[in-house]
Formats: sequence, C-alpha cells, structure tokens
Amino acid sequence: MKSRCEDADKEGEDADEHLPVSSPPSSVSPHPSSITVAGEDACNTSITSKHRGRGHTKQGRDDRIPCGKHISDVSLHGTVSAHAGKNLNGLVHERALHVRATGKILQGKSETNGNYVTIHASKNIQDARQEDGFKLARKRRPVTVDISKAKTSLEALKLSIKQLKWKEFPLGRRAACDIYWHGVSFHDNENIVSGQVNKFPGMIEMLRKINLSRAVRTMQELFPEEYNFYPRSWILPEEYQQFSTQIRMVRENDATVNPTFIVKPDGGSQGDGIYLIRDPSDLKLMTGSQAKQAVVQEYIQKPLLIDKLKFDIRLYVLIKSLEPLEIYIAKEGLTRFCTEPYQEPSQKNLSHVFMHLTNYSLNVHSGNFVHSDSQSTGSKRTLSSVLYRLAAKGVDIKKVWSDIIALVIKTVIAVVPELKVYYQADIPPGKPGPTCFQILGFDILLMKNLKPVLLEVNSNPSMRIEHEKEVAPGVFEYVPSPVDEEVKVGVIRDTLRLMDPGHKKPSIAGGSEHRDEIPMEAGTRERSPDEGGLPSLCLKQVYPKYTKQFNFLRLVERIAALFIRFLGVKGNMRLGPTAFRTFIRTCKLSNSNFTMASVDILYIDITRRWLGTVPDSREAGMGLQAFVEAFFFLAGRRFKSLVLREQVVSLLELCEAQLESQSGGEDRRSVSCSRALPRAVNSQTLGLLHAATGGCQPDVVCSDDSDIHHRHR
Repeated sequence: MKSRCEDADKEGEDADEHLPVSSPPSSVSPHPSSITVAGEDACNTSITSKHRGRGHTKQGRDDRIPCGKHISDVSLHGTVSAHAGKNLNGLVHERALHVRATGKILQGKSETNGNYVTIHASKNIQDARQEDGFKLARKRRPVTVDISKAKTSLEALKLSIKQLKWKEFPLGRRAACDIYWHGVSFHDNENIVSGQVNKFPGMIEMLRKINLSRAVRTMQELFPEEYNFYPRSWILPEEYQQFSTQIRMVRENDATVNPTFIVKPDGGSQGDGIYLIRDPSDLKLMTGSQAKQAVVQEYIQKPLLIDKLKFDIRLYVLIKSLEPLEIYIAKEGLTRFCTEPYQEPSQKNLSHVFMHLTNYSLNVHSGNFVHSDSQSTGSKRTLSSVLYRLAAKGVDIKKVWSDIIALVIKTVIAVVPELKVYYQADIPPGKPGPTCFQILGFDILLMKNLKPVLLEVNSNPSMRIEHEKEVAPGVFEYVPSPVDEEVKVGVIRDTLRLMDPGHKKPSIAGGSEHRDEIPMEAGTRERSPDEGGLPSLCLKQVYPKYTKQFNFLRLVERIAALFIRFLGVKGNMRLGPTAFRTFIRTCKLSNSNFTMASVDILYIDITRRWLGTVPDSREAGMGLQAFVEAFFFLAGRRFKSLVLREQVVSLLELCEAQLESQSGGEDRRSVSCSRALPRAVNSQTLGLLHAATGGCQPDVVCSDDSDIHHRHR
C-alpha cells in the first residue's frame, strides 16, 4: 500500500490539501488495524469473555491484543471469565480462570469458592486443550450452508465456505441446513423452520428511502444533535408543498443562496432515477397517472476530494442479532470514485452524473472508469488505502473512524424498533423458526471538514467479486476484481464464522442485563480448532461494546415494546382501535380532561393521516410510526413543562411502571378486551372509527403472561 500516489503533489487545489486535524473523542476511538497512527490506545480495558459450556475444547493459540500483548484463550468445561484487571500488561503469561461447577482440579493450585474453582492456567493445560481441540475438530460435523438462493453473492460465498472447510448445498437440501444464504429477502425460501437466515424480515421495507428518512427523522426530533449526520429531507409527494414553501422562504431571506437538491426514488437502487434540481418546479412528480414516491434531500456541496474527484465509502455492517442488539463493522471497506473532476453544482452541470453521483453502477459506464488491480488506485479502492493517504496528510484517522462508527450505531438504533415489529410478525415468540442476521451496505460521504454524512443504507449490497469488461468491441465478459474479492470474501467468511452454530452464544432476553460489560475485540474471539489457518476476524464488534455511549438513544425501542405488547394477535403489525383503548386504559392515561372519547378521536386523526401516506397499504389500523406519533402527543399533553425527550422518557416510565405493577400483583390476568365498543363511543365516533380502519376493527386478544415487556434504559 502506497502512502502517497505519484500524482498526489500535482493536485493543485484538491480539497484534501487543506484538511483540519481534530482530536479523537474520549468515548469512542477505534481505528482500522491496517492504519498506522501515532500512539496506542491506553490498555486499561477490562475484558470479559463468555463462551458456551458446550465447546470445552479450544486451540491454545494466542490472539494479539491491540496494545501489543498476548493473552491465551482457554475454555474449560463451562462458562469462563477472563479478568484483565486494571492493566493488561501484567497478563502476558497467566490469568485466573473461574470454572463453574466442574468438580475437577485440572492442574496447579486450586481453591473452591461456592460453585466456582479458581485455576491458574499453565502451558501443559494449554497443550492438552490444543490436542483435545484437534480431536474434536476431526469428529465435528461440518457446518452446512444452503446456497441455492445466493444469486449475485454466490462466488464470494463459495470461496468463503471453501476457506472455512464447511459444506455447501448448491441445490438446497431436504434436511435442515445450519445456515441459509438468501440473495434478496427473508422470504426467498418460505419453508425454513430452523437454522439461521442471512436476512431479517422487513429489512428491505425499512431501508427504502422514505422509511429510513422517517425513522431518522423521529430520532432527530428526540436527539437533534446526535442525528445531524443525515441531510435534511422531504418525502414526496406528501411534503411537496412544505418543500416548496421552505425553499421560497430561504431565497426571500437571502437572494444569494441557491441550494441544490438530490431526488432519490423510494425504491431505486444502483443510482437508477436519481437526479439533481435547484428549483421545486423541476421535480418529476408523476409517472403516468401515478404519483412518484421519492425523497428529496439537500445536496452536500463541499465533499472531501481526492485527485479532484468526489468519492463515497461503502462500509459493510453485520447485524448479528436484534435481541440482544449486536452490531459488527468491517474494518475494511470500499471507496467508489466519480469519473469526472468535481465542480460545485450549477445549472450547467446538474446533469453530469459522472461528476456528482458516486454510484459504481453509473460510473462503470464512463469512458474514464479505471479498473485497477491495485488497492490504492483506480475508480474503486480499498477504504484503508484512502485512510492511509489521508493520514499521511495529517488527518486524525481515529477521529474519522470514531465518527463513522457512531453514525452506524445511531442509524441501526433508528431502524431496529420497526424491524422488531416485522420480526414478531414473521417469527412470533414460541413459533418454530430460524434466527436471523444480515450484512448491510452503508454509503457514507466525507465532507471537506471530515464530517461523515449518511447517504443511504442498502439491505442487499452487491457482493459480486467480478466486473464486466469489454474484451473485444461489443463483447463483454466478467473478470475477477481483486479489490472486491479482498473486501467482500473477508466480510462473508467472517460473518459465517461469527454465525457458526458451534460458537453461538445463548441470547439474553431484553439485551439489557449485561449492558455494562465490554466484550472482547472481535479479532480476539476464540477460534475453533478447524480455523487455525484463517486470519483474525475483519469484523469489529461495536455494539454492545459501546453500549454506555449509545444506550440512551433506544427510547423508540421501548415505545415499540409497548406497541408489540398490545398488538395481542401474533403476526399482527397494526393496532386496532380497541387495542389502542386497552393501552390507554391499562397504562391509566385517560382522565377527566382526556376522556376515552378523546382517545378515539386521537386514534382516528392519526390513523387516517398515516393511511393516506401509504396508499398501497392493505392492512388497516395503526402502525408503529403512527403509534409513536400518538405517544409523543400523549407525552406532550401529560408533561407540558418538559422538552420532548424528557416528556417521552417520563411517559415511558409511567407506562412501564403500570405494567410492571400489574404483572407483579396476585391477579396476573393478561391484557384483554371485549369485542364490543365501550358505551362512551357514540354512533358518530363509531362511523369515524369504521372509516379510519378501513371498515374493520382489529382487536387485541389475551396475551399470555410469558409476554414480558423488556426495558431498555
């Protein structure tokens, strides 16, 4: 990897010549292992490692700790905790291991302590464990992967499985597989009742442009300073008038201001249908007789440039679990470059897609696109090569990487609440079904001041490791892409390693019981004996690793937990009017100033408005986003003197306390309601309710006592 490209000194006015240098925050400061940065992180981290009792054999190889020390991982018959103390420097050769109820003294001095035995590991024990590990590896059944639906990720997946020495099933298998790799959605195969699927139900829907914008907008209302990484957006066609009015007012206040906007079709991908405008009248609002669903955003006019070209970052993020929430980020990513030197947008160059749009699928058709075998040159490069080049110019890479990690965690927190609603609809509690994980593609732009901006999130990022090349006039064929293979095979392979059923840890209901524990670095995770020749994981755990910094943002998840509790009917995704009344009554939110008749009117107003924003919705009732709006209204009415965030927290605590007191009492009857509407509802209200719910009245049914409400504080 070159520290500088040969033409680095010839860039003239290239924006990366004048980059501010800022210090990293104290809270989050990870950085890619491939980037050399002056100084090391202070090694004062307490490391806790918990492994399943099933795998009591493990290879005694050392994994490198970021501070340069080595700690041997040893797993002995049960749950093991490695205590690093205040400083890792003293743990070069030995550490104490607590073994639950083994009843055995393996070697060295031991001391019984309740259900635990404290044992000091020695080299002989490590050698014995290594030998046992190889014996188990020979006996262990290979992990099976159904790749029949993999589609464009097939080649990278096959390479990954080969490296892991697992077993692939290209045409599927009658017997259940351990892992199912789908190409598009969770529903690619409808008949899976066990194992793990690489897609979450609802992920495609949640990451469409409009739904992502709405989810982030909700978080911006609660935490405006935390969610300022997403450009100001308007949803079309419903917010066209609002957009036009705001732009007109901006120009009236300052005639010199002439902002540019980028329009993205709601379901668009690979740059399809994206265009730039400077005036609301230029919007293309109709497709035939249908109104176009789209998002219009402020265009970032001062991007960071390299070689005078605009570029973006494709970062791969693994959602390993929703409950508890586990997020991993790939240490290596891609940078995709425009193929025409950047100029600030003007009326003359708005249509120059090779200048303004970084999408690979667009720029690959440019005559200037460069396919390179080098990771640090060409129109597609590795992220580490770009970061290395910036570091050579004095940029604080640790700060940039920290800001990117914060952006990723906050974005995932924004979409998780609705994902949980989709999840319970497709895999209700108690129903046999697979568990899920998913690789997402985050597209991030660095501004000239090095602030990262979220462009979009892809639910199905391309995992193709070859590109189309014209080998003769008019003759194209796919040839290997070294840059893509280097990044994508590592991401898929290490995702599979993390999802290996032999290493899978038991889920913790609620995900909050151990939120103060800081887990080990992803690279120091124990390896199974058959992983001996593989490199350290390229995926770094960032959540719950940094839970202390970000857990306070999970307010909407707590609202979603209330919503799911009162859905009642398994598989439902919308709240009926009677269920909404039951929520109000159970949480004691009505009074003489806010009667149940007022509750009905609130339900009607909000539900009718949200039904109008989703014209193709076939399901009647109140969805989660509408419920969140209603919850905000109730919080503002109840706690008028507080700001919105404090209002929401106060109402959540009130509702959770009411539910907790009811579930803890002697009368543990479940939430229920009658199909008959209460007497307070007059005929006029009944008609409005009928219209607002599309002519049906979804009701809540008895939810059993095992439906525990999980609190995320």
